[in-house]
Amino acid sequence: MSGERWHKVVDNAAAITEDMPVSVEVGEVPIGVFRIGGELHAIEDVCPHAFARLSEGYVEGEEVECPLHAALFHVPTGECRRGPADRGIETYEVKVEDGSVYVLV
Repeated sequence: MSGERWHKVVDNAAAITEDMPVSVEVGEVPIGVFRIGGELHAIEDVCPHAFARLSEGYVEGEEVECPLHAALFHVPTGECRRGPADRGIETYEVKVEDGSVYVLV
């Protein structure tokens, strides 16, 4: 995709834990950064069914449940695994450099 570039979103990667994702914005794009199995993943942070921050949802294993209506998403792939959402969510490439987290948007 043209126009993509790396954006620094978190100064301390260690602050993102398995049970404490982080919500950030790159421009007007809301992004949730999750730690799953020791790896960082970045996803669209708004449920496509109704406005709710997925980073405020319930995380179990590799899935996050929307806090509003319980739609279920696979964090590494963005796949919607249970409605009421009718589509998956965007995922973004993540890298860590010098302890800081960057997302490709």
